[in-house]
Amino acid sequence: MINLKRLNGKEFSLNALYIETVESFPDTTITLTNGHKYVALESREEVASQIAQFYKEIHILSNPHIRGEEHEE
Repeated sequence: MINLKRLNGKEFSLNALYIETVESFPDTTITLTNGHKYVALESREEVASQIAQFYKEIHILSNPHIRGEEHEE
């Protein structure tokens, strides 16, 4: 889960595994794989950083095939 704030400052958590896109319109809009959209106070870059950190914490990128590596050494 990543922790974000709505435009009114209210905090919410979002499961980063279900995030399909993160865009700036200029507000940061997050679209989930089920089509639901959320608007966050954080920038697109901040959201991307939180997603990357979440992936590291759950070791989702520990598989070399997911990372795009052909052969693990």
